[in-house]
Amino acid sequence: MLLGIPEHQVALPGGSTKSQNDVWVLGKRDGELVSIAVEGKVAEPFDRTVAEWLERETPGKHVRLQFLGKTLGLSEMPSTIRYQLLHRTASAILEAERFNAAHALMLVHSFSQTHDWFEDYQAFAALFGIEAELNRVHRAKRVGKVTLHLGWVCGSAEYLGR
Repeated sequence: MLLGIPEHQVALPGGSTKSQNDVWVLGKRDGELVSIAVEGKVAEPFDRTVAEWLERETPGKHVRLQFLGKTLGLSEMPSTIRYQLLHRTASAILEAERFNAAHALMLVHSFSQTHDWFEDYQAFAALFGIEAELNRVHRAKRVGKVTLHLGWVCGSAEYLGR
């Protein structure tokens, strides 16, 4: 880890709401920079589905959804995918581009002892041809000059003061 910033916000086109990473990390591995967008979870969902997010349609939302698809290298955006996973992953890529990092990682750090919402993460990872597993980082794809990775790690409840 070279730098870690809590509550780091990344601007996205199509509105004024930024993607707010719980922690954003600029790291280095094998001589290459890595942009890591960390999403911490206990039992709360990954925001709304794309369909729910689009219920109140605005021109900006369509601009943002197109931008997210292009940034993630996705030709289709299923309406059942959780919106937060899309913009959090895009923020990892955007910061990788900004800092000339070779890799971007969207990492879910879950403190749920029952792995709440892992199915939503699995559905998201499947968009990249990944069969997601707990406590594993997967190489997703190359997007422009950045290699995208997705990961889910399980944290201990003791860190939550339980």
